[in-house]
Amino acid sequence: MKTNHVRVKLKRGEPSVGTWLTLPDPVAARLMARTGFDWLTVELEHTPVNFETAANSFAIIAASNVAPLARVPWNTGENIKRVLDTGAWGIVVPMVNSRAEAEAAVAAARYAPQGQRSIGGQLHAANFDTDPATYYARANEQILVVLMAEHVEAIEQADEILSVPGIDVIFIGPNDLHNSMGKPPAFDSEHKEFVDAVQHVLKTARKHGVAAGIHVLDAAAAKRRMAEGFQFIAITSEAGMMLSKAQEIAGALGLGGGATVAKY
Repeated sequence: MKTNHVRVKLKRGEPSVGTWLTLPDPVAARLMARTGFDWLTVELEHTPVNFETAANSFAIIAASNVAPLARVPWNTGENIKRVLDTGAWGIVVPMVNSRAEAEAAVAAARYAPQGQRSIGGQLHAANFDTDPATYYARANEQILVVLMAEHVEAIEQADEILSVPGIDVIFIGPNDLHNSMGKPPAFDSEHKEFVDAVQHVLKTARKHGVAAGIHVLDAAAAKRRMAEGFQFIAITSEAGMMLSKAQEIAGALGLGGGATVAKY
């Protein structure tokens, strides 16, 4: 059975870097899996990606020895079970704002006795190059559980949330976090409330032995966050990279009239 190298790196205290896949096409997954990232997160929360497209993408990513992750649409057992049963190696759960919500996410992602995930499926085992029986016996050791702190309520409840056993990563979503503070969405800022929140999550994660993660805009920001102690780093998305590079080329040719594109 394959080993989830991302979970291993995080447990050793090393950083692991990936990006988001937002385009509803396995071709994007196939190409991005060749770029060198540790993991790719298929985005089902804010995109038209459906479960079938996600499952095909998971298989392509895993075959390239990259870890396929999924940001689920919402923190429900159905969403978590479906992406794991169709081959994701881990989940990213949005908007976890309480201990109860953290417990629910972990329970849905882990088999008994650690959780309540139900038995079934074939694709999960296939993506780990093993048989279902082996997968059921060892999945709890391999599945990565990433919970998102992207609201002021999550910051206030960070100690309670991170005390829940079975969490691998607490991941800051800076755009929603800024928004919950009544500030314009942004990957980063010097607003004191935001800066303090980021440091509080990092400190609390260390206290509980959980890896801290954050979404950033570029490689320079990723290096800075890693130097601060963040381990699980998402750099923009494949669409953000594509648009940013396209705008750079268009601008160099004097095209586009200075139009701006999304960075996410």
